[in-house]
Amino acid sequence: MAPETPPPLLRIRIVFGESGMIGPGKAELLERIARCGSIAAAGREMGMSYKRAWQLVETMNAMFRHPVVESTRGGPGGGGAVLTETGQQVLTLYRAFEVSAAQAGTPQLTALSAMLAPDSQK
Repeated sequence: MAPETPPPLLRIRIVFGESGMIGPGKAELLERIARCGSIAAAGREMGMSYKRAWQLVETMNAMFRHPVVESTRGGPGGGGAVLTETGQQVLTLYRAFEVSAAQAGTPQLTALSAMLAPDSQK
């Protein structure tokens, strides 16, 4: 029995004109910030520099009407970061959009997959 070919994965980037975009990387960063409670730790988990993680958070905070992440400075008690209500909504809506797009595109993804050369499905 041949191993089953995994389904194609969508990596969706939503571009809001020139004002910004959100895609899988920013969504993952938000998820990790929510879990870790730290922008630095979330960035480290993704192999990203502290500076880059902060830049992405600043970009997202400026992109939406309300901030998506709130942070506190480090110090004796340590700093931290949390997703705001807006941040949680942005993440939830983005992930729901991914699921909807994958479901709506199933016939086309199946047809494209069937057209692939055998070696390209590994």
